[in-house]
Amino acid sequence: MNRTERFYRIELLIKARGGCSFETLLAELEVSPATLKRDLQYLRDRMDAPIVYDRFDNAYKFDGARDGAGATTGSAHELPGVWFSESEIHALLTMHQLIEGLDAGGVLGRHLQPLLDKLHGMLGASEGESRELMKRVKIASPARRAVPSRWFELVGSALLKRQRLDLLYFTRTRRAESRREVSPQRLIHYRNTWYLDAWCHASDGLRRFALDAVRGAKVLDVRAKEVAMKTVQAELDGGYGIFSGKALQWATLQFDAEAAQWVAQEEWHPDQQLTAQADGSLQMRLPYADATELAMDLLRHGPQVKVLAPAGLARRVAEAHAAAAALYA
Repeated sequence: MNRTERFYRIELLIKARGGCSFETLLAELEVSPATLKRDLQYLRDRMDAPIVYDRFDNAYKFDGARDGAGATTGSAHELPGVWFSESEIHALLTMHQLIEGLDAGGVLGRHLQPLLDKLHGMLGASEGESRELMKRVKIASPARRAVPSRWFELVGSALLKRQRLDLLYFTRTRRAESRREVSPQRLIHYRNTWYLDAWCHASDGLRRFALDAVRGAKVLDVRAKEVAMKTVQAELDGGYGIFSGKALQWATLQFDAEAAQWVAQEEWHPDQQLTAQADGSLQMRLPYADATELAMDLLRHGPQVKVLAPAGLARRVAEAHAAAAALYA
């Protein structure tokens, strides 16, 4: 680590442990005694750090005020410049775990590893302590649809460089592959997989592509078509879930009192309307463009939800329940 990182680590070690011996600091920093002495002197003389040596405890401490019981309260000294506090570092490490949990193939985690190494150094944790620290956060990703790292990196690069892509794409509904020239506009992570919002030059419109359905990709030496983000949001974000479309319908759903306890705290759609009923049940109204995902989520709630409108959605859910029940007849 460089000298600036050592300064930060020395302060954190002393603060976190209430004091550190010279030998402990040497072991943690892995520097020579002469280097550590220079660092401590620099912190005192140039950074105004109130570091003192306590002969009784054989430890370097921060010289602070005394509380009512006569104990040292420590110092509020902070190094100058842009620094993370210990709690901010903990939050950033947690976010790193979140990214690793979301990132099929570890692409983002791999690129962020240098930042993670810096954070560990600033935190003052040893390698063993770092491993234990990262075990304290677990991100569960059930039913994750993995995206090959080579496609993720290539698509992400084209998106940021504003270049077009030649995609070989598998459409599940048709069970067929086709080539698409697209101008990438936005990456989305949704329900444990990644999607690309792009302008499709073949269909001359905005489309959403699941990256796990990409069978091949190549960056083209052609500038991507620019589409205003407001337009992208207006055309692709209005429907329910990942399904886009501008022709919206409104669904009216009735959740019983048991399900209402959870659903009342959930956001199914940014424009949803919730109305609590006198019997403890909950009525929800929300827009959708394609009923596929909405029907799947309603089936998950089984008999605890009833579709009041429209009739087509109610019929679709009822038929799905009947077909499922027939499997067990």
